[in-house]
Amino acid sequence: MTGSPVVIDLARVEAAHLDALVAQFVEVLDATGSTAGTDPAVARLVPDAYRDDADAAAEFRSLTEADLLGRRREDAASVRASLRGLTDLPDDVGDPTLAEVMIVELDFDQAQAWLRTLAAIRLVLASRLGIVEEDSHDEDDPRFAIYDWLGYRLQSLVETMEH
Repeated sequence: MTGSPVVIDLARVEAAHLDALVAQFVEVLDATGSTAGTDPAVARLVPDAYRDDADAAAEFRSLTEADLLGRRREDAASVRASLRGLTDLPDDVGDPTLAEVMIVELDFDQAQAWLRTLAAIRLVLASRLGIVEEDSHDEDDPRFAIYDWLGYRLQSLVETMEH
């Protein structure tokens, strides 16, 4: 799968919202610094390597966490770079260009960064919303719409990469 580009389409408004979500995700990572221990939602991104040994888990985390969070930032930067130029929105909410379909071509590394970033943002949102199982939220509750939309986009990207 390393040769052909992955082509996805997003409405202009989706691209802008995704860019804003990724920017907010980076802000959360930056506010956390080099340790996820201060934010349970970010801690989900660097889970314990040893669940039965707190000392070994703490040591492993101290050796790997900054690097893992740094890679999350790099992935997010890659997603934002691939959206550059697609996210300018008109002031008028009735403007038809909001629904204009934007084509995004990703190479293999960019597609992987998208997968990791969408999944990471979804994990953070799940933590914030109290979702512990896939079906543990009310689909009619508008607070979960972004979570569900990210799941849809993640699934679409996986399916596109498989073909």
